[in-house]
Amino acid sequence: MPGKMLFLICISIPLAFSAFYELIEWWAAIALDQNAQAFLGTQGDPWDTQSDMFMALIGAITAYVILSKLQDRQLTTLQKV
Repeated sequence: MPGKMLFLICISIPLAFSAFYELIEWWAAIALDQNAQAFLGTQGDPWDTQSDMFMALIGAITAYVILSKLQDRQLTTLQKV
């Protein structure tokens, strides 16, 4: 069970930060009374926010898969000392 909870946490936190950052961009565009697309630099891509968050998801999953076994080995070594 700890592995499943760790995976959930390791994925949820980067996605939450990504969503919050997208909200900050949106609030800044509104607060500055600028054209939101010009301020955000979406280059006319209506899916820019979603693709940014999807890349955060891919990065979080990749980091979890690559680094979790390394961390397990390091913790095992640390416990032996």
